[in-house]
Amino acid sequence: MKLRLHFVVDPMGWLCISVVFGIWLYNSIFVPKLVLLPHYNEGHIPWAIVVCYYIASALCFAALFRASTADPGRLPLDPHIPHSEREHWELCNKCNLMRPKRSHHCSRCGHCVRRMDHHCPWINNCVGEDNHWLFLQLCFYAQVLSLFTLVLDFCQYYYFQPLTQLDQEKFTTRHELALLRLSALMGVVMFGGMMSLFYTQMAGILSVS
Repeated sequence: MKLRLHFVVDPMGWLCISVVFGIWLYNSIFVPKLVLLPHYNEGHIPWAIVVCYYIASALCFAALFRASTADPGRLPLDPHIPHSEREHWELCNKCNLMRPKRSHHCSRCGHCVRRMDHHCPWINNCVGEDNHWLFLQLCFYAQVLSLFTLVLDFCQYYYFQPLTQLDQEKFTTRHELALLRLSALMGVVMFGGMMSLFYTQMAGILSVS
């Protein structure tokens, strides 16, 4: 399985992946700074939770980078067609190249992709034979990070002890809207969306196999 770097020139895709990266950056910097690290410094939570959060964040970013830059299964301009498989190949009427069955032409990328599932603007790449498993990894790690963030938001207001080195009234005035509403909203949307997408993809793979 090849993992060649692959970049799609699509302004809309760049915008979408920038939004996803911004959400990841928000969860990786804002939440630890206001919730995770202050409570760890005062001994309210063990170091293992901090380490697990950053591991989940790193895995999520790595999966996003790999899924968005990996070659999804682009067909070469002069593909080698085994003689025994020629009857399973067909001519694409858009790029005029031979392609195996179950391949599709992506209008955004401008080429055919083996076993193309769909073009995902949120990773600015097609999801095909060579990066489908990376896309599933991204969905899974995004679920983990989103759920982790939701749990931290909940614990901040209903479970964690008050921070002694922080002015609670000032903290609530400045950060309650951003932390509780925005972070929780992003967590719910990302967790629900990624969970639905992940299990839909898995159901599709199992039904084909």
